[in-house]
Amino acid sequence: MNDALRIEARDAKRIVVKVGSGVLAGPKGLKPRAFGNLTRQIVSLMEDGRSVALVSSGAIAAGARRLAWDHPGRTIPEKQAAAAVGQIALCETYQRHFARYERHVGQVLLTQHGLTNRERFLNARHTLHKLLELGAVPIVNENDTVATEEIRFGDNDSLSATVVNLVGADLLVILTDVDGLYASPPQPRRPKPPLLRIIDEVTPELERVAGGAGNAFGRGGMITKLQAARSAAHSGAATVICNAGTRDSLVRVAAGEPLGTLFRAGDRLAGRKHWLAFTARPAGTIVVDPGAALALRDSGRSLLPAGIVEIRGQFSIGDPVLCADPAGAEVARGLAAYGSTEVDRIKGLPTREIDQVLGYSNGDAVIHRDDLVVLESDTPAEAGDPTPVTGEPPR
Repeated sequence: MNDALRIEARDAKRIVVKVGSGVLAGPKGLKPRAFGNLTRQIVSLMEDGRSVALVSSGAIAAGARRLAWDHPGRTIPEKQAAAAVGQIALCETYQRHFARYERHVGQVLLTQHGLTNRERFLNARHTLHKLLELGAVPIVNENDTVATEEIRFGDNDSLSATVVNLVGADLLVILTDVDGLYASPPQPRRPKPPLLRIIDEVTPELERVAGGAGNAFGRGGMITKLQAARSAAHSGAATVICNAGTRDSLVRVAAGEPLGTLFRAGDRLAGRKHWLAFTARPAGTIVVDPGAALALRDSGRSLLPAGIVEIRGQFSIGDPVLCADPAGAEVARGLAAYGSTEVDRIKGLPTREIDQVLGYSNGDAVIHRDDLVVLESDTPAEAGDPTPVTGEPPR
């Protein structure tokens, strides 16, 4: 395969590396050799002029081992306790290995709920940028001690794509225990199916190829890696999923070698619109009529009161909200210019009546097009992982 096909990996200057629990830990706890190999490769990239942020799993696995458990915790409090104990061991291990190369590390613990707040999102961005500017390696993980929902449903694949957006990375490398994405799920005691080398776009058909989670200590599966690749693509970054067990896999991927599966970068969404599409959690739902749905999807229009038929949930001014058509499919996400109570009062009305009904006006739009990202999704609202429509709306 032509090395030029991996030019986006070869030329990447800022890289996010995500490494899973299956790579770093086993039944006997953390694997020192895995940490040594990973650290050596990251330092090699840094010496080559790259900056690297590391999203690392392994805290729960490390904590479970220190607590002499043979399981990752059977209840949410047990998982939280394992994470609290194990996060210390995880960062101690990284600190010890990077110190051999006179490199500093910085621990950054994030939650999806925290990043839903735009101000906190920007604060996290500033911190990560400063760490990279100082030549330190950010060690990023979910704050499992407090984030119960992340333990149940979250995964560091999704977090790694958010970090790509936070730091403005060119490349996401997901190190796992498989070679990449196969044309069909591998079956025990059967020859492995062909490995897909280059993916131009993550489609629903491609997602159906993905299987479930790999081991008891891990949380994601191939499907979450595909979703991470899709999110990273909309940040303008390519993604490579490859086997951490392949010698020097990270360095070789960054050199442009055809290891694993490469997902090409897509059109870059503006930072705030990427945050709206992939990070911000909607506080409520606005159901719009077919005409409004068409205007949002095809014309990139602002959402006006006249096109609104129903309000679900409660939200305040400035909260992220989801727009759905009458069939329940997601149409867009945006920042509300009015609270849910006010929107319920003015729904279906012409804009000239806003001031008359409310006694004030924040403008004609319930969601202005500058605060709105249009989505492509056939899934019901609140259920899917939407794909943004790239490109800016007409002015």
